[in-house]
Amino acid sequence: MTEHMKSICITSPDNISLTTRPVPVPGPGEVRVALRYVGYCGSDLSSFQGRNPMVDFPRVPGHELSGVIDDIGTAVPHGYVTGQQVTILPYFNCGTCIACRNNRPNACRNNQTMGVQREGALSEYTCVPYRHIIPVDTLCQRDIALVEPLAVGFHAVERARIQPGEKVVVLGVGMIGLGILLAALRKGAHVIAVDLSAKKLEIARQLGAVEIINASTEDVITRLLSLTNGEGPSVILEAAGSPHTFRQAVDVASQCARVVYVGYTKVPVEFETRLFVSKEIEILGSRGATRQDFEKVIGFLHDNPACADIIISRTVSIEQADSAMREWAANPGGITKILVRLGNSNAENGDKK
Repeated sequence: MTEHMKSICITSPDNISLTTRPVPVPGPGEVRVALRYVGYCGSDLSSFQGRNPMVDFPRVPGHELSGVIDDIGTAVPHGYVTGQQVTILPYFNCGTCIACRNNRPNACRNNQTMGVQREGALSEYTCVPYRHIIPVDTLCQRDIALVEPLAVGFHAVERARIQPGEKVVVLGVGMIGLGILLAALRKGAHVIAVDLSAKKLEIARQLGAVEIINASTEDVITRLLSLTNGEGPSVILEAAGSPHTFRQAVDVASQCARVVYVGYTKVPVEFETRLFVSKEIEILGSRGATRQDFEKVIGFLHDNPACADIIISRTVSIEQADSAMREWAANPGGITKILVRLGNSNAENGDKK
């Protein structure tokens, strides 16, 4: 008799529901993970709203996760044991394109990310190749689910080559922007957070932003120039995905600045290209994260456990996950992170060890 599990599925734009499906069986080289927490990502929200062109329906969302190894298939090497706490590297690269050949698998031309181009993890169990398993024995299950989204921000900061003492601007302090903020602070930067949401800006301040700018009530460029002696910031990281902030990053950048784009807009953007040359700025993209970024975040969260309590907006059961997505879509401004609790996770302590 086939066992079944609970799962969340987006069946079409604006339609999400709790379903059941067969429990997967690990094949050769695969490990089955019993999920404990899965975070909702901005890409999941875009999928639900029908604004994510990379998603086909129906789709199980979710790629920010924690769990324990539940079963192990054949041909899996020693070192993987049942009961082991893990997260999963959710990006599946082809191994043959130019990015993969240059050891940059996060930028794979044929990438498939869980919950986007392939089935996600918002189920009680999931199976993945053992190479995608990252053991984590230093964090509680709840906090492990924050590793992937923070790692995206950490990767962007590596792209920016931030130096101690630099004034760094983060445009958009949702979950990815908060990862950028924490990683930039770790580099010794003075971070200025910009957002339209007062609630998100307060979270950024609690996490260490030296200045916050509410773009709904202040002129961002005027304020940034006043904070940088009229020169503009030397590093700007865009994590809002808005045409306005894409242009704003270039307009306010100092001479010889680095601009890193982590968000992306859904429409073409017009730039004053003269500024690219006259300022001699560097414009960089940042995509996903690497295993090394994951490991850095795991160490950071171990050393800074209070950050998770500040970042997490809400924790819900899998039975509440569909309504939580609808509520987030109706009011996205004040939410940084929703976690869905699965299995026998302890709601009070996040399965703290």
